[in-house]
Amino acid sequence: MENLRLPLGAWVEALLDFIGAVFGWLFDAIALALGAIYEGLDWVLVTPPFWLIIIALAALAYWVKGWKLALGTALGLFLIVLLDQWENAMDTLALVLVAAAIAIIISIPVGIWAARNDTVSRIVRPILDFLQTIPAFVYLIPAIIFFGVGAVPGMIATISFALAPGVRLTELGIRGVDSEVVEAGQAFGATPGRILRQIQLPLALPSIMAGVNQIIMLSLSMVVIAGMVGAGGLGGEIVRALGRINVGLAFEAGISVVMIAMILDRMTSALADKGGPRAASRRRAKRVDAAPTARDKQDAAGSVSRIPTR
Repeated sequence: MENLRLPLGAWVEALLDFIGAVFGWLFDAIALALGAIYEGLDWVLVTPPFWLIIIALAALAYWVKGWKLALGTALGLFLIVLLDQWENAMDTLALVLVAAAIAIIISIPVGIWAARNDTVSRIVRPILDFLQTIPAFVYLIPAIIFFGVGAVPGMIATISFALAPGVRLTELGIRGVDSEVVEAGQAFGATPGRILRQIQLPLALPSIMAGVNQIIMLSLSMVVIAGMVGAGGLGGEIVRALGRINVGLAFEAGISVVMIAMILDRMTSALADKGGPRAASRRRAKRVDAAPTARDKQDAAGSVSRIPTR
């Protein structure tokens, strides 16, 4: 029994070597595309004067929710400027936005597919369990092997880490739509595609937006880990402070991460309001219940009655 050992690690290494040899060209193309997108967005955020970016983000916050969020956004970003972390913060924001956008593009369609197909749901569920429970540092090893060091492996690790809640909450939201509303659409002759677009997705929007919010928050939580592979930004500053035991630098970079997280969280939470950005600006910050109300059912049934059968 002393020599009984399963060489799982050796098998995984052999598998990674095989994947790298066969799909190396694909990883190079992905690295080139992600790197170009990241550098372009980073240039857009870093090149203009900081006050112009603050005004633009504050205006976006005002459109999403109102003047209170706009004021908080402006003050939070100005605090980052005072801490001399503006460029690092914009590098981090660009990395988070790119990684979160790709994770959202992948997770929402997969969640819809899983909600409409039980077989897909059974296959996807253990994969999501694996992605959510494996230590975050483990994501960095294959990312470094396939993509080297820099911002790209940080984004790949972030995407892998943040995917799961988007898929789960999208599936949960669509499955939670009242079956009576769906049956009403079917009775009026609506196609499955129309039922998805005009009934299920609108009623599941609060849950889907909650998944988007979680993707962004998990992406920000990977900032420090991505900094360990040369992603730079605030994560790189925190790693540098850790190496030097520099409490002041770590606190300044950490506060900057908190400011970005709060701004993005408030914006995505406001967008979770089913009434949309304009309605959210007229209401107090309050999340809409994931379960559809009686008014939602009546509105959905009424909209279905107007759907042409052809």
